[in-house]
Amino acid sequence: MYYGGTLSEKVLGKTLKALNVPRNEYIVSTKCGRYAEGFDFSAERVTNSIDESLARLQLDYVDILQCHDIEFGNLDQIVNETIPALQKLKEAGKIRFIGITGLPLEVFTYVLDRVPPGTVDVILSYCHYSVNDSTLDDLIPYLKSKGVGVISASPLAMGLLTEAGPPEWHPASSELKSASQAAAAFCQKKGKNISKLAMQYSLSNKDISSVLVGMNSVKQVEENVAAAIELANNGKDEETLSELEAIFKPVKNQTWPSGIQQS
Repeated sequence: MYYGGTLSEKVLGKTLKALNVPRNEYIVSTKCGRYAEGFDFSAERVTNSIDESLARLQLDYVDILQCHDIEFGNLDQIVNETIPALQKLKEAGKIRFIGITGLPLEVFTYVLDRVPPGTVDVILSYCHYSVNDSTLDDLIPYLKSKGVGVISASPLAMGLLTEAGPPEWHPASSELKSASQAAAAFCQKKGKNISKLAMQYSLSNKDISSVLVGMNSVKQVEENVAAAIELANNGKDEETLSELEAIFKPVKNQTWPSGIQQS
């Protein structure tokens, strides 16, 4: 597992063991295919990868195993080698569900059109269902027809929809960054928090099974929980969201390239 050079799995494993929560009361998802040394979607590597992850997590199985950013591999290899290997892991009881992740939405249709129905259980899309980019919404009917669940990650567009702004390495265009900065300033002027509004926007789509957001402090966890509860009780701030969408209109649904060119 790529994150933190495997540290995230180790910490989670220690925490779960210390808490001693019954296994059926939580869901664990991890990834394969991307490692510190690079991308490797071969059957041998992903098969070994789950054993490594289970050892770090101190678990007998994970609920979801996802192929990480498949646009950086050969999609035909994903179809013909990687996913069949994951099916064998599923049959062996080491994973319960199979997922694929990536930025370009077309990678999902490419793979799902070429594997047997029911093979892939869930997709993870990021930066495609937020105030500035809602293109994932167009794909949802297709995903429903395939019986595939949807995880939408990065409702804050990897930091674009925050008061602090994105990190320097963010791949968005200067126009999109400028629009995001203007949107954040507009919210501040109104006494609103752009991150909270963006979270609520993403959470409001009932066709999306889960919204995945990164959090690095207890304060952020508490703020996100509060935003979700407020949304459930009061609904979205339609007026401010409409004003934000007007700011983003010139760059609406603008994205950036990711992955290798597929032959």
